Amino acid sequence: MGSMKMLMSLIEASLQPTPTVFTIGIIIVFLFPFLLHYLVTRSTSYSTLPAVLLLGPSGSGKTALTTLFERGPYLSSSESEKPSLQDAVPATHTSQTPQTIELSISTDDTSTTSYKTDLDALGAPHKKFLLIDTPGHAKLRNAALSRLIDSKYSLNPSTTSKSTTTDNNKLKAVIFLVDAAGLSEDTSGSDTSLASTASYLYDALLTLQKRATSAKGSKAPPSIPVLIAANKLDLFTALPAALVKSNLEAELGRIRAARSKGLLDSGVGVDDDLAGGGGDEESEWLGEYGSEKFSFKQLMEFDIEVDVIGGNIVGDGPGADKWWRWIAEKI
Repeated sequence: MGSMKMLMSLIEASLQPTPTVFTIGIIIVFLFPFLLHYLVTRSTSYSTLPAVLLLGPSGSGKTALTTLFERGPYLSSSESEKPSLQDAVPATHTSQTPQTIELSISTDDTSTTSYKTDLDALGAPHKKFLLIDTPGHAKLRNAALSRLIDSKYSLNPSTTSKSTTTDNNKLKAVIFLVDAAGLSEDTSGSDTSLASTASYLYDALLTLQKRATSAKGSKAPPSIPVLIAANKLDLFTALPAALVKSNLEAELGRIRAARSKGLLDSGVGVDDDLAGGGGDEESEWLGEYGSEKFSFKQLMEFDIEVDVIGGNIVGDGPGADKWWRWIAEKI
């Protein structure tokens, strides 16, 4: 009975318009939302999205490929399909800043998956991932390459939400787009020439190799496969994928030899070489150290798998389905 009277007294006191009651009420009103937000965010587990990094020289078709993969289900005969290659892909221009888009890919049957299918409309099982399109201009390539080792990427530079970020463990694959038609022509000085394209590719592969060899501790970093996408096979002058591969391997071998000679001529790393350490020359050597010829198979030593697959974004040809299925297998 006494406890009941005490409870009634407390209730009556809390209903009295006194300064103490007002103060406590204001504190509760303002602090409760913050406390609730803290408890909810603390108990919520955020998932990071896997990412695919798109590299390549200017003019290779990176932005056009990003646009093709991103386009929604319109201007087609079926509501469940995105536009085909016969539909006009909007004209693009040289990118100045990176662009990140969120895409969905089938998890049901990766052997038949297509970028043309609207998985959300069909209600099919799918997985989301980020495609990061980077500028290909020579002056902006260092920023693109740094993304191979940076700890975090964001869907939007101003976004800080954990749900839209991915760390380097979530970087699942790299696509290096090349102009297969530009490689076959005398385009000296052009970004799409064989020499310029191979130089950029050399830097990208060497960055991945250094990432694998500079890991601290016994646990190696997750492997990042590379797809060299030979674009523009719809053009008569384009080289087939097999010839793109052999030409790039030969050019990468020449670049490797030239850079090694440049280091030796400058005297950099000579003392280390005499001591048997290899020095800077070995750290800048792509693939099997000391080998006469370069091949992409040498990168398997560093757990870097390289595939060369042909395709095209516009016009008649094999299309981009093989590239899309490659992404599905890697993420």
